[in-house]
Amino acid sequence: MSNKKSMAAKANAKARRKSLRLHGTIARDLGVLIVSGRYKPGDILNGEIDASDRLQVSRTAYREAVRILAAKGLVESRPKVGTRVSPQARWHMLDPDVLSWIFEFEPDDTLLSNLFELRKIVEPEAAALAAMRRSDEELDAMEKALEGMATHTLASEAGRLADQEFHSAMLRASGNAFIVSLTSGVGAAVSWTTIYKQRQNPLRRDPIPDHQKVFEAVKASDPKAAHAAMLNLVELAQMDTTNSRKPKTKTANSARS
Repeated sequence: MSNKKSMAAKANAKARRKSLRLHGTIARDLGVLIVSGRYKPGDILNGEIDASDRLQVSRTAYREAVRILAAKGLVESRPKVGTRVSPQARWHMLDPDVLSWIFEFEPDDTLLSNLFELRKIVEPEAAALAAMRRSDEELDAMEKALEGMATHTLASEAGRLADQEFHSAMLRASGNAFIVSLTSGVGAAVSWTTIYKQRQNPLRRDPIPDHQKVFEAVKASDPKAAHAAMLNLVELAQMDTTNSRKPKTKTANSARS
């Protein structure tokens, strides 16, 4: 009897894992359609029954997927109305999943500019605070992350994780709880823009020296130099990202002009 219970428990656990993967996949697919503009704010998504039949999934899986999207601010479900795509102002833009969906294809020019604008507001100030408040432990974390970036390069997942850790350690070193709360979002932005820049060609320049300058300024407890070094790092990252974008396809009218 105990063996049967054990087998049943394992089967249930496997079914739960499969269900989690399924509704996560559905949420991702719908999320990409929303952030890419295929579904626009105000659009009503298919009803639960129609959608689950069309996707050939259970109503429970579809319902859970919609809950994921609602938790990220992308949709809102109301009785007698259905599930409506929310205005962009309600999206949790720094949610790591939302960022990954945005970078699934070519991000909107304005969104990309806005993302770097945010980084230029937050990260240089955080670096300046880190120069005044960092602990030896946080400094060690930044140095170890630099070593990981140099060893693995940003072309590898290990190198990109080290890059994320560098920025995360710097935000933690700011000692500001509200800035620290942005860690996952900033880390995701750093990672996805790095992947995006390399999707067609290798990086045109090595960004590690830019990170080294930030580290040296933080280590020297020089807030002005840390601010300048981090601002320069983000501006160069934006330039690299802009240069890596696919050229706009010319319309027939523009081609004739």
